[in-house]
Amino acid sequence: MKVTEYFGKAQDNTLISFEILPPLKGGRMQDIFKILDPLMEFKPPFVDVTYHREEFLYKQNPAGFYEKVAIRKRPGTVGICAAIMNRYGVDAVPHLLCGGFTREQTEDALIDLNFLNVQNVLALRGDARQFESKFEPEAGGHHYALDLVKQIKDMNEGKYLDSNIENGLQTEFCIGIAGYPEKHFEAPNMEFDLTWTKAKVDAGADYIVTQMFFDNKNYFAYVDACRKAGINVPIVPGLKPITKQYQLNSIPRHFFINLPEALVKEFSKAITPEARAQIGVEWCTEQSKELKAAGVPCLHYYTMGDSAIIRKIVESVY
Repeated sequence: MKVTEYFGKAQDNTLISFEILPPLKGGRMQDIFKILDPLMEFKPPFVDVTYHREEFLYKQNPAGFYEKVAIRKRPGTVGICAAIMNRYGVDAVPHLLCGGFTREQTEDALIDLNFLNVQNVLALRGDARQFESKFEPEAGGHHYALDLVKQIKDMNEGKYLDSNIENGLQTEFCIGIAGYPEKHFEAPNMEFDLTWTKAKVDAGADYIVTQMFFDNKNYFAYVDACRKAGINVPIVPGLKPITKQYQLNSIPRHFFINLPEALVKEFSKAITPEARAQIGVEWCTEQSKELKAAGVPCLHYYTMGDSAIIRKIVESVY
């Protein structure tokens, strides 16, 4: 079933969903099950599965020269989606990136997903590689998520890259995109950011999942700004608890977001790791309760491999 159909069936009830990372290269599917098993009692209608583009290492060969070697740290998104759907009977939402894919590889991935009866995808540009100063698309790939949305929409209309294909099979992908309550870090201002978001919605995107945020005022302001800009699709808040000391610096640095002063002060007072984790759990719990009371379509939790913390929050909210 499509994500937006779940929202429609739920009416005024707030759904719950989770996002997981594929295991590191060489990991097992059991690693995913260990994360999801404790969370499935909350009956999420769908689970997001991220995708990570390849990275590069420079390895010295026997001749003493350095060779650029591609590695893929977290493979297996398509297979993980199939395993999740088979084990739990829920829908899987794979992430598709511009980075690391040619248009042909994107089309092949979509065909594979359609074979598996995956009906939902989240279309993202993706980040720059670790040692790149800015995002660089794959040769023959998309530069912007907007173009990726257009390709998926074309396949929904039976249009394939090979112009010789006539009356191609029409896929039925429900397309999600990312939203940024504190704007995308590359956008000069929120108005510019919303212009691109609206273009993706106009091109066929069906719903938005936001970047994590720690102040609900930012989410509510973002929704209001979207509505004023003519963006009327469901907007799902993305949530993640901050539970470790180093995250006070790493989360703002990596995700280009702000942490509320009250949260930072309370976190800084905590002496033990357990106390810090409890503050993060309580903060995210209160966020969740307020958002649920406001009637958001779904609470989307970024698990980051820690189901125990997420479980504590969800138990208090649902």
